Amino acid sequence: MSTSRPFTILVTGGAGFVGSNIALLLKRDRPDAEVTTLDNLRRRGSELALARLAAGGVSFRHGDVRNPEDLAEAGAFDVIVECSAEPSVHAGYGGSPAYVVNTNLLGTVNCLEAARRHGADLVFLSTSRVYPIDPLRALPLETQGERLTLSTGAGGPGWSARGIAEDFPLRGSRSIYGATKLASELLIEEYGALYGLRAVVNRCGVLTGPWQMGKVDQGFVVLWAARHLYGGSLGYSGFGGTGAQVRDILHVADLYDLVRLQIAAMDRFGGRVFNVGGGPDGSVSLAELTRLCVERSGAAILIGCQPETRPADIPWYVTDNAEVTRATGWRPMRPVSTILDDIFGWLGEHRHILEPILR
Repeated sequence: MSTSRPFTILVTGGAGFVGSNIALLLKRDRPDAEVTTLDNLRRRGSELALARLAAGGVSFRHGDVRNPEDLAEAGAFDVIVECSAEPSVHAGYGGSPAYVVNTNLLGTVNCLEAARRHGADLVFLSTSRVYPIDPLRALPLETQGERLTLSTGAGGPGWSARGIAEDFPLRGSRSIYGATKLASELLIEEYGALYGLRAVVNRCGVLTGPWQMGKVDQGFVVLWAARHLYGGSLGYSGFGGTGAQVRDILHVADLYDLVRLQIAAMDRFGGRVFNVGGGPDGSVSLAELTRLCVERSGAAILIGCQPETRPADIPWYVTDNAEVTRATGWRPMRPVSTILDDIFGWLGEHRHILEPILR
């Protein structure tokens, strides 16, 4: 750490949902640190973060991780939290993969080079989508009530009733998005071996919470809540169109709690890869989510049905947090009910600016 400047943290993708929340919370808890965000503002709604960042004492620079010059102009830093990404698992299907590859892979290279030059640490947000699609689809699942669940007593390499663990087999196709993230993880490992770069990788499940601009392929929890509150159509897609598919969800503030621990103790966690998500207690099916949204909004909307399964869809993913809890003591603290209460409260309070975007 330099003695001529304050401890400096750079958050890439810093006007996005995850990046802006992490940057603001870091500044809240480390007021003497300089927290700077970098973002290209490509995603609609990211511009709404600028006033929040300024009010929270976080600096903003308009830039793109695809351009190494933009990272250089951000100046020296002690830690980089890499939140930039094209987050859609459907990116590249039926079109060019150029943007997702250039952002998620070449962007990582540029961030790694900047960290190497400054001797900085790296917290990298990867994804549960590094795990291949076909093996996840092959898990023995059965329907119980409104959800799919693993068959009683079933388990295998890297999977059990606790969820998917870090040693789940990686052989197989995982989408262009997942491949760019896994390739980035491999490069991070090499930078650690060759240059001594200290980095920790978090393979995140579904992240959600206030200020997420929800879409069908990324941010479905906010999308579901917004459509129930503001109106609009929704549909169960894939796996028969019943809405029984399950994902675990994690409040962005819970993720922040982990990132804060990792930044403070990189000597302990550097070189580690962790699965990070809501876990079994934080899991929800689309049908269950619909019921919970109806309870909070008082409005039932017509849910469409598209039985056909898209190439990148998976029926069940729950995070096994055992390894990250064992290493750090961290565990999710905000249940599904709290997550939805926070989202509905935010949607109601800021309806005048959010409804045109999310309706």
